[in-house]
Order: sequence, then C-alpha cells, then structure tokens
Amino acid sequence: MSTARASRWFVAAGALFFLALQLAMAAGASRRTVVTLGLYGFVLHVVFGKAYALVPSYFERSLAWPSAPAVQWPLSVAGTAALALAPVGPAWLDPAGTALWAGGVAVFLGTLGWTIRYNPTGAATGTGDANAHRRPVDRRANAVVPLALGYLALGTVAALAGAFEVQPLGAGPLAVQQRSHLLAAGTAALLVFGVGFRLFPRFLVAEPPRRLVGVVLLTGAVGPALLGFGLFAPAVLLVGGVVEAVAVVGFAVSYLVLFVRSDRRRVGFYAVALAAVAGVCGVGLGLAMAVTARDPALVRAHYRLMLVGFLGLTVVGAAYQFYPPAVGTWPFASDRTAVASIALLGGGLGLQVLGALLGLGIASTAGAMLGVTGAALFVYLLFAAFDRRRGR
Repeated sequence: MSTARASRWFVAAGALFFLALQLAMAAGASRRTVVTLGLYGFVLHVVFGKAYALVPSYFERSLAWPSAPAVQWPLSVAGTAALALAPVGPAWLDPAGTALWAGGVAVFLGTLGWTIRYNPTGAATGTGDANAHRRPVDRRANAVVPLALGYLALGTVAALAGAFEVQPLGAGPLAVQQRSHLLAAGTAALLVFGVGFRLFPRFLVAEPPRRLVGVVLLTGAVGPALLGFGLFAPAVLLVGGVVEAVAVVGFAVSYLVLFVRSDRRRVGFYAVALAAVAGVCGVGLGLAMAVTARDPALVRAHYRLMLVGFLGLTVVGAAYQFYPPAVGTWPFASDRTAVASIALLGGGLGLQVLGALLGLGIASTAGAMLGVTGAALFVYLLFAAFDRRRGR
C-alpha cells in the first residue's frame, strides 16, 4: 500500500469518527465519549495519516517502514471505538481500547522516530531552491514536531497508567482531562502550528508575520505542559492558559494575515479562517475558567470550541485542500456543497456554544442537527474525492 493510499485510509476513518462525534453530541453522549470520538477518532487519525505522508519529506527523509500505516490503522481504529464505548460498555473495554490505541501509537512513534533519527531537529527541511526564502520558518516549524510526538508518547503512557492502575515512577496517574490536554494542545494543536506554518503559506502563496511565527511555536510548545500538569493547580493553570492563548491567538492572527495577503480563495481556506475565530473564542473561555471557576456550561462551550471548532475545522479545511471537493465523481460533489458543509458545521457549533452558555436547549438541539448534516456532507465529499483516486 502506497503512503498516499494509507494516508487516505486514516483520513477516511477520521471523517467517519467526525460524523460519529456529531451524532454523539446530538444524542447527549458523555463528555468522555465526545472527546474520544473528536480527539482520538477524528483529529488524531487525520494527524497520523498526513504525518506519514508529510513529515518524512519535511525532514528530507523517506518513511522508514512503508508498511507501518497498514499495521497501525486497525489498532488505532479498534482502540478508539472501544474507548468511545467504554463509558456505557463492560469494564474491560477501557483497558482493551487503551492497549490497542497505545499499540498503534507505538508503531507511529517508532516509525517516525526512526525516519528522522539523523535529522531530529529538522534542520534539513527538504525545501527547494524556489522556496529558499521559507527555510528559516520551515526549520522553526520542524523543530516542534519531535516535541509534539513527545506529548503524544506522554499522553499515551499516562492513559496506559490510568487504564491499568499503575503509578509510573511513584507518581499518581494523570486525570482524563489532563491527558486530553496533553494530546489536544500538546500533540494536535502543536502539529497544527508546526505543520501549518509549512502548509498554509504555500497553499495561500503568501508570507506569515515571521516574528509571530517564533512566538506561536515557543508558547505552543510550553503551554500544553503547563495546562496538562497544572490543570488542578489554579496559579499554574492560569499561567498555562495565558501561554496557550498567546499561541492560539498568534496562530489565528498569522493565518488571517496570510488569508488577507493571498489572492487565492479556495473553499478550504474559509474553514481554517472560521477555525481561527473559534480558537480565539475557545481560549477566551478557557481563561475565564482559569480566573473564575469550572462552570459546567463554560467547560462544555470551551472544549467544543477547541475540539470541534479550532482543531476540527482546521482539519476540515486542510482536508478540502488535499482532497478538493470538485474532483469528486459523485453527484453534488462541488465547492458549493463544501461551502454548505462549512456553514453548517460553523453555524451548528455556534448555536451549541450559545445554547450551553445561555441555557437554551432548543439552540443546542438545532446546532447539533446542523452539525450532523455538515459532517455528513463532509464525509460524502471526501469519499467522492477518494473514489476518483481509487487504485492509486
């Protein structure tokens, strides 16, 4: 199986988990199930697939073990499904799902680690002479990738410790929320920053504010550790919230500057712009919780803005760029349908957030229905594009 084809398998699984996420929110599933489907299922599956395809070339290397994606895929998919069902299933689902998930992560980390072992900081960027002016940013962006992989390893080890009730090095196990912050902010968001500063300037054919790039990458690297380990220490949590907010707001500003500077207006770019706005709103609510208290409504609105909005819509936008809707072979596979999916996802998220903050159940229900429809269109368009590329 080619790397490109394997990448599509991960993206396809992620898209189906995204639809499951929206259905779970509409059905009122537990927060743990929602986060599992959104983070482990959607965001990280797409991260795995695109990392196999992009990271080796970004580090001027070839993938060490081309068969690794085919080995990891069933482990990650089965592990995520088990973890999502664990809150309502038998007790063995949690350790079984965690073990499967950890096995997939071990394959992923081992493969990428061995691939970049002689270029761990990404000093060799694989950037061609035509883009020589981008090399300083590319080197900085590469440097955070190993750290993001480190957060993935740490979050996975913590999940194993929690599932099997062990205490590594005598320390108590990290809470589920702490592990989620390590994986969401430390792995997913940090890779959005690092890979994003390589991808989006090329997609948009524009230059980001170079000084802001360093600020985003530095704060994006430090913030997750402060959030993960200081989640239940108010002072540390506040510092971590401020640091992570600088990273997210800085990335949002950088992307919006790119968007304004660019003459290109492809459909996926609008989803990422909407994600940037959601991220700013999400970190704002996070800071409000750090200063005041963890009101359930604020918590719900915060994690949905960050998971479904910032991370989710960024992935949707990037997916539409990699797999343009208009190339699909099925009826109604077009940019217009993609715009409708983005509008439904963004509008649905907005209504759910307002419903949570204002206690309006009807707004939350309507938003959930819009989200399900938008996710279904996203899955349809992706699979239509995959059908065009079948056999490659």
